[in-house]
This record gives sequence, C-alpha cells and structure tokens, in this order.
Amino acid sequence: MKRLLDARMLSCCNGLAAFVLSLAAGPVAAAQIVDLTQVPCQFLESEGGTDRGYRSRSIKDCEAINAKTGKQRVAEAKPLELKPGKYVFRVTNKNVPYELGFWLRGASVAGRVALPSVSGGGLLPGKTQDYAIELRPGRYVYSCPLNTTPDYKLVVK
Repeated sequence: MKRLLDARMLSCCNGLAAFVLSLAAGPVAAAQIVDLTQVPCQFLESEGGTDRGYRSRSIKDCEAINAKTGKQRVAEAKPLELKPGKYVFRVTNKNVPYELGFWLRGASVAGRVALPSVSGGGLLPGKTQDYAIELRPGRYVYSCPLNTTPDYKLVVK
C-alpha cells in the first residue's frame, strides 16, 4: 500500500513539476488560422472569393478546366502574404462530390527541400480539416492534387 501511495505521489509531483516548467517557459504562441474553401477546381479565397461555378465529377474535369484557365487565374490572383510563424490551414470541401486534399510546399525544387511542407487527404464533401505547419520565410505554393487546383502562391516574409 505504501509503495502504491509513493508511486502516486511521485507521479503527481512529476506532473506538477512539468506544469510549473511549462509556465516558466512562457506562453506558447497560438497558431493563426487561415481559412480556405475548396469548390470544384479552385480555392475561393485564393481567387478573391469568386466562385467560377465549375462543375466536376472527377479529377479529369478539373484537369481539363485548369489546363485552359489555371495559368490566367493564378496570374490574376494576389499571392497570400504571411509572417513567419505557426499556422493552421483550415480547409473545407464545399460542393465537391469526391475526396479532396491539401498540399503546401516550397515553390521551387530548392524550396521543396529547404522549406517545410504539409499535406493530407481525407477531405470528404462537407468536411473541414486542419493542416498545421510552422512557416519560415520563403516562397510557397498550395493546391489540391485530388481536385486539381492551380498552384496558388504564398509568400512568407
């Protein structure tokens, strides 16, 4: 019985010590939220909130649409500008009838090696998912490989 009580006290003291040390380290910087909404073949916020009304039943539809219009739309889009730090990209699948994903990475081959990246799938119709990352200064792009969106620009400075 005494050993059990000693073990519980030690466990409690270790937990309390960890809590006190975390307070001494100072507040943890909260991640900033970046909301993004995917509709067929595009991210709304990346194109100034304009829903172009594309229809897509599969990746092939978006590949055809973005082969024709993607370059022009990205050229007209204002790059997302952020400061270095912790972020959560909160991505919503709005009206895309199949699973989507999200991929944020360095804009160039060298950037893909040197800069952090985050990706994932599982974004079913109507679902919202978070993708956490700590961004460093540099040029990034983000897209959905499953919805075949253009590579939208992100600059961290």
